[in-house]
Amino acid sequence: MNDDALSRLKSAFKSGILATLASISVGFLFKIWLAQWVNKDDLALFNSVVDIVSLSLILMTGFRSSMVVTYSQTNNDRDIINIFRFCLITMVLLTWGIVLPYIKHELHINVGYFEMVGVIFSMGMKVYFTNLIAMYRLYDVSNKVTWIEPTTNVLSFVFCYYVLHLTPLASLFYSMTVSSLVAAHFMYWKRRKQIATKPLKSVQFDPNMRNYVRKSFTASLEAGASILMIYITVLLTITHFSLDELGDFQVVVRPVFTYMTMLFVFPIYRFVLPELTLCIRQGDHEQVKAIRRWIFRLAGIVSVCFFLIMLLAGPEIIGFVFPPQYHGAVIVLFHFSIFFIFMMLNAYQLAYIKAHGKFTLSLIIRLSGIVTLVASYYLLSIFTANVVAIIVALCLGYVMMFILSTIEERKILKGYQLATSQAS
Repeated sequence: MNDDALSRLKSAFKSGILATLASISVGFLFKIWLAQWVNKDDLALFNSVVDIVSLSLILMTGFRSSMVVTYSQTNNDRDIINIFRFCLITMVLLTWGIVLPYIKHELHINVGYFEMVGVIFSMGMKVYFTNLIAMYRLYDVSNKVTWIEPTTNVLSFVFCYYVLHLTPLASLFYSMTVSSLVAAHFMYWKRRKQIATKPLKSVQFDPNMRNYVRKSFTASLEAGASILMIYITVLLTITHFSLDELGDFQVVVRPVFTYMTMLFVFPIYRFVLPELTLCIRQGDHEQVKAIRRWIFRLAGIVSVCFFLIMLLAGPEIIGFVFPPQYHGAVIVLFHFSIFFIFMMLNAYQLAYIKAHGKFTLSLIIRLSGIVTLVASYYLLSIFTANVVAIIVALCLGYVMMFILSTIEERKILKGYQLATSQAS
């Protein structure tokens, strides 16, 4: 079974890219259409609120990697899922009770109460089933959800705005709620066809499950740190720049950042991590080397293409796709293209580190990226008042993580080499 790890990975990865391209085609065209007629401030407001809500719930996606690793080692899906259920329910209630009032009363953002409650609960359901699909390695289901959700989002928005005559902002929130619920239901239905739902029962906390909880907590913090890097860039933009520049970031830069990440970074965690975990558990280090070579080659090709596109045709593409008021995003995207390769390579190296169970070290590396981001921005702001300083600081954070993860990867490899020499 393990002899075919790279073939399985390539198949899932390529299918994932095709599914994501379909998702991007729908989602990005939808954003472009909205940018033509929806008030720029409303779009910036919607994306900012979603960022804040997502930050709390995305912590639960951190369970995904620990669920994948622990299930591969123990096959105890019942206790793994029940622990995740209790933690997710707690997080959803905390988000409802703390984050929602913070948005309404501290930030004074005028968004409907029911719109935000719907987003919180629907995103919670989607996170739950997404993690289960990842744990059971149901790659085909995961790829289908990738394009089903944005398609449902567009159809729901059209219905809310043109049929129910809601405002554009309310339609955006309701359509997001509906699309998340549809995606969750689809994953539930497809997973149940193959694997029965585990009953809600008390958990047997043996050493494996205690270790799983520790890994999950650490991985959740890391997921929060990952999202926090983007959240910090939003806060820095809000604090130090105008609403117009915030609109450039939220409407143009952030979607491109998100789509490139969806295409080439997320699949590493979705497909590469499970295969690395399996290979390492079975001691097939030749397959690990083959996977590494393939990922590094792919990262080089993708990054060079992205850079050349932005260098040679960036202004023309942005000018064709978006109205003139978003032209300021061109220079920001160009700088992002220079550093994108570090995002892909760092994703592989962190997956490799997690596959060895070193979740705490992965968190430390992620936190170093945040520190580097903040320090770099305030250092760069001494020399320039341009919004480009924010994206450059973000990219320098990924460079720092890449350097540290490379050092750890080499330490792990040296450990294998030492063990091999001692055995011989």
